[in-house]
Amino acid sequence: MRFSYFLLNKTAGSLLYQSIFLFSAAFIAPNYRFLIPSYSNMEYKKINNIIGWACFLIATTTYVLTLEPTASFWDCGEFIASAYKMQVVHQPGAPLFLMIERFFSLLAMGDKTKIAYFMNFGSAVASGATILFLFWTITALAKKVLIKKGEEISTANLITIMGAGVVGALAYTYSDSFWFSAVEAEVYALSSLFTAIVFWGILKWEAVADEPKADRWLLFIAYIMGLSIGIHLLNLLTIPAIAFVYYFKKEKQPTTSGIFKTLGVGILILAVIQYGIIQYLVSFGAYFDLFFVNTLGLGFGTGVLFFAILLIGGLVWGIRYSIKHQKRVLNLALLSTVLIIFGYASFAMIIIRAQAKPNLNNSDPDNAFSFLSYLNREQYGDRPLLLGPNYNSIPKYKDDGSAPIYVEMGKTYRKGDTKYEVSGTKSKRIYGENETFPDSIRRLQHEVLFPRMYSDEQRHVDYYKDMMGMSDEHFPSFFDNLGFFMRHQVGFMYMRYFLWNFAGRQNEEQGQGSLYEGQWISGVKPIDAMLYGDQSNLPPTIKESNSYNRFYFLPLILGVIGAVWHFGRHPKDAGIVGLLFFFTGLAIVLYLNQKPLEPRERDYAYVGSFYAFAIWIGLGIIAIREWLLKKLDPKVGAIAASVIGLLIAPVLMAKEGWDDHDRSEKTLARDIAISYMESCAPNAILFTYGDNDTYPLWYAQEVEGIRPDIRLVNLSLFDTDWYINGMKRKVHQSEALPISMTEKQYVSGVRDVMYHKDMGIAESVELKQIVDLLLSDDAEDKLPLQDGSMTNFIPTKKFKLTVNPQDVIATKTLPESRAGEIVPAVEWTFNKGYVTKGNLAMLDILAHNNWKRPIYFASTVQSDQFNGLDKYLYSEGLALRLLPIDPSKRSEEEEQPINLDPMYDHVMNKFKWGNIKNAKYLDIQSADDISIFNNIFNSLTTGLIKAGRLEDAKKVMKKYDEVIPTKIYGMRAAMGAATMAQNLYILGETEKANALIKRYADFIGKEITYLGDVTKSKGKLVGDRNIQIGLFYGLMPMAKVALQHNQPKLAKDLEAQIKSLFAYGNFAQYFGELPPDFMNL
Repeated sequence: MRFSYFLLNKTAGSLLYQSIFLFSAAFIAPNYRFLIPSYSNMEYKKINNIIGWACFLIATTTYVLTLEPTASFWDCGEFIASAYKMQVVHQPGAPLFLMIERFFSLLAMGDKTKIAYFMNFGSAVASGATILFLFWTITALAKKVLIKKGEEISTANLITIMGAGVVGALAYTYSDSFWFSAVEAEVYALSSLFTAIVFWGILKWEAVADEPKADRWLLFIAYIMGLSIGIHLLNLLTIPAIAFVYYFKKEKQPTTSGIFKTLGVGILILAVIQYGIIQYLVSFGAYFDLFFVNTLGLGFGTGVLFFAILLIGGLVWGIRYSIKHQKRVLNLALLSTVLIIFGYASFAMIIIRAQAKPNLNNSDPDNAFSFLSYLNREQYGDRPLLLGPNYNSIPKYKDDGSAPIYVEMGKTYRKGDTKYEVSGTKSKRIYGENETFPDSIRRLQHEVLFPRMYSDEQRHVDYYKDMMGMSDEHFPSFFDNLGFFMRHQVGFMYMRYFLWNFAGRQNEEQGQGSLYEGQWISGVKPIDAMLYGDQSNLPPTIKESNSYNRFYFLPLILGVIGAVWHFGRHPKDAGIVGLLFFFTGLAIVLYLNQKPLEPRERDYAYVGSFYAFAIWIGLGIIAIREWLLKKLDPKVGAIAASVIGLLIAPVLMAKEGWDDHDRSEKTLARDIAISYMESCAPNAILFTYGDNDTYPLWYAQEVEGIRPDIRLVNLSLFDTDWYINGMKRKVHQSEALPISMTEKQYVSGVRDVMYHKDMGIAESVELKQIVDLLLSDDAEDKLPLQDGSMTNFIPTKKFKLTVNPQDVIATKTLPESRAGEIVPAVEWTFNKGYVTKGNLAMLDILAHNNWKRPIYFASTVQSDQFNGLDKYLYSEGLALRLLPIDPSKRSEEEEQPINLDPMYDHVMNKFKWGNIKNAKYLDIQSADDISIFNNIFNSLTTGLIKAGRLEDAKKVMKKYDEVIPTKIYGMRAAMGAATMAQNLYILGETEKANALIKRYADFIGKEITYLGDVTKSKGKLVGDRNIQIGLFYGLMPMAKVALQHNQPKLAKDLEAQIKSLFAYGNFAQYFGELPPDFMNL
């Protein structure tokens, strides 16, 4: 049925017909050329080009039809905003990507609402071009095997080669991860294009390597690689494969030692570019500048200029020397280096634009040392690779046991007024046993080889122990770390993604290790049951998910067949493709050494290896023709193999994947950004924290000019001096924030962290006094640290902010009618044992704002970032406003109190809803946001009912029906169902309330039935959190609400359902028996 629906679908179906028509047309050419037994090389090139461009057209059309019409979640908002105004994105930057996307933005012809669309269109075109070069790569590799040099090409071989190219290219077109990046303005689409060009380029060189001027292809590759650095570093991982193409072409009789040497040379070249050119060139320039500025007293940048002259002069001399002395390899190496550096020079845009101080100016890399830090991604920290600590390793201590031992690794510098200043020291912990320590400690004072379980964050530690079955006392060995590497980093964070693309995908859920969220599947029930438990009663979160894709292993099998055939027929080329597969896949896993519980799926990072596998999918067509259809007429066999390949790979993948990649009707990222800002009063300060409550808002302000009066403050960046500097400048229509600190009081290395020492102060201390104390340079206001330095501190956690009611009313923070609710002072307990630079900046703002600017926190900000102000925060939609209202007047039942009138206005008149009601597809982030919207509607309706505004409450529920989809996307949504049903009952909507409860009860029943099946088949509790939510936070509250509102039969049915589900899953052995009066608990 699903296949029939696909064929009838005018979009997907038309593409299928296009591909078949174009494929056929290549051989049913004018004058029926297919009847002629062979083709010349010129005719082959013509057909190869035509079909290649046909693949480009199919792929690009696919991506344009499924394109997101505006900004997406995650980094896209930042990239679009930065490309539009040539601003500085997060480390390590992507300047060439920004410049190319700026070009595509011109297609909007001045319509700011279309800029994001056309930047997304840029990714679609780049992705289509990637498919073009993939097609040509596959046909080049296939031709090398099937056609001897100088031999004419038979019709059968031509069909086979073209069929291989079409199947492999279109399989990659419809692969899950590549398609995802193709429809949004992110770096990965353009990065894939450059990877495809480079690999195609080395095959072009190989084809003409014996001809004069063939090395121009190598220089072309070097330049493309240099340019690609300005997009993403993934392109560099093709270097080892390229080295082998060169070696096999130049060495007619390869040896084992030669192969290992070539591998070493390839890795060495990769390291030279990654570290020597990208990092150390800038590092040398920075330290030259340090000498010229601090020692010679010259201006900033003179040392960099001198170093650049030396570098250029040295390269020119070297090139002239290589020409004069006929050093061909040296000449090629030096010219390649020059072209790589020339391409890499796109990063000059970063420094140039940082000098202009744009609104988005991440890290402010306007000088040599800040630029070096920017390139080195220092804000993200380091991860151990070959040797390092475990999560429970204890460092070596000083002999007196007073403090760990650190070794200084160098100094860090910042730009001062006239010289570079030391901002801190880089240090490294030392590990080794203290002989005087007990054995229980000494056994932990070690590093391990190949550390994979190194994060000491508690949630990561819990994950390590749970996955590896380790006790609290266990110190992980090398083999434990290797086991975690294989099970999690390779198995879960790579192979799962690989199999998403070529075997099938379970659902859209974020995978965190459970058996029912984001796993790969095949669609072959017995196999899936072996992996994930009984699959006989699949729940809505799987069966109704757009991402429930079943490929039945067919694309995977075709690719494996192609790989086996390739290694059998041309092991050199197969090994090269294998190297590309390894270095763009597993090598990244080795290098990244990822922590568990990532905030999002990371499959986009490995698309290079999926590209390599797609080559083998294409070559699988040749294997089918030669192995399975060898008894048929060669032409018939070639056509049959191609048609089979089309059906079991690209057609099947397109059919299954279209509905979970069609973003053409979804605008939630942009619209929720508008709703965040429309939740705020004029001239507000809005504190955000994560990517998805910040980047879309940056897009909305910077590109579309929405709410330019609001100052957005990202708290995760607020601990940096460069970000505070930006907050002290006017941006758009927002004046500078009321920060009293001078730059010298918060520069890097100054007041990074200040601690709390309880001085026994009973009363709350005025916030201005706290800020003054933290900014004091008086030695009496500081504490000594173990390293001998002095630091400011807070003597109490009890803060207060005296309130002048007239200021509150005059600034319209609260209306005069609520003057009686205003407290004389906002008093609270600071919720941390230390104060960071960002905490200090926030306290400074609070102390000096005097209620002139409304202060909000995005509703998604973690509560620990409120600094203890929780009880003074009131929801006005998607933002929580700081209000000086007596917290004792809060209702105890209110989880998050609301400011009723503004919230009603925002929800009813100002919010945008992203077309979530009608969009064909919602990603996991959008689905999560529906739960946020549900909570907003529940809170607002409940508040209106309590205020006696029943007609307004009915209007709110009508709005809910108009904008929120009826589909239930996850168990989290069930937690609010009882509240919504209760509101409907109160409003006289009994039938709607009953229908709502039944709909959620049906959903919960199916979900828990499935978890019960899996629990029983696996012999362990699976999905305990969802089981508890469904039974005790979903069904039980709904039963109580139904009973309270005179629906005894419905209540009894729900109670019976709880008992039935509890018994069905044998959950008593995990939770204990349900007590007889469990409904009264």
